[in-house]
Amino acid sequence: MLKQEIKLSSSAADVVLSVKNLESFYGPIMAIRGVSLEVRQGQIVTVLGANGAGKTTLLKTISGVMNPEKGEIWYGGRNIAGAEPDVVVRAGISHVPEGREVFPLLTVEDNLRMGSFVRRDTAGIRADEEMVYGYFPILAERRRQAAGTLSGGQQQMLAIGRGLMARPKLMLLDEPSLGLSPLLVKEIFTIVRRLNKEQGVTMMLVEQNAKVALEVSDFGYVMELGRIVMADRSKALLQSKDVQEFYLGVQGETQRGQKRWKQKKTWR
Repeated sequence: MLKQEIKLSSSAADVVLSVKNLESFYGPIMAIRGVSLEVRQGQIVTVLGANGAGKTTLLKTISGVMNPEKGEIWYGGRNIAGAEPDVVVRAGISHVPEGREVFPLLTVEDNLRMGSFVRRDTAGIRADEEMVYGYFPILAERRRQAAGTLSGGQQQMLAIGRGLMARPKLMLLDEPSLGLSPLLVKEIFTIVRRLNKEQGVTMMLVEQNAKVALEVSDFGYVMELGRIVMADRSKALLQSKDVQEFYLGVQGETQRGQKRWKQKKTWR
């Protein structure tokens, strides 16, 4: 297991999201075990971990898709733990789920408009559609095409664009690189960084592609078995021997590396 290296800033003035001692269950199984973390204004924060670490459950609990058993989720000055998903969206949080989950029978254009269901400003919605098309020109070319006929990369672009249509202050991205070619992964993450810088959208990113996630993000957390076991600036995590071994492939597949993984207990 990884060593616990939790390094958080003492100032809370710029904290957008604060999760405190969160616990969530899938049936009888505790998927999140006392998770605490912070996301700060203007940052891209990544959460790394293997399958089953609890990353997706964490995002679903924040966005209201799942209810927590215990803990607090502070956003916009209030505890939104257990709030309905539409309340969370109206508060300013958009969730782009794992697997994209576009509406396959609807056109690209209609999928984008589904993302703006909490809004009533018709002119603003149209302007934001054009903004999305500016970031993803291929979607503009296929705006009348059924979303289910798009490629995987185009569907991922559409899912991100749909999330932007709610004008979020915080966007939750779950495995945006899943199933995409290296070239498309690079393109998606370039646009994620642009959206963060140009539109001022704070991002919380769940990824298994540790290298690209740490390269694009400002701060990172590592989850194992439902717990946060490491937290530091992304550049520092990239240099961590544990992260290099277990997530970046440096000696990670050797028998020696696997033995060390099992023996590490210092995080508990």
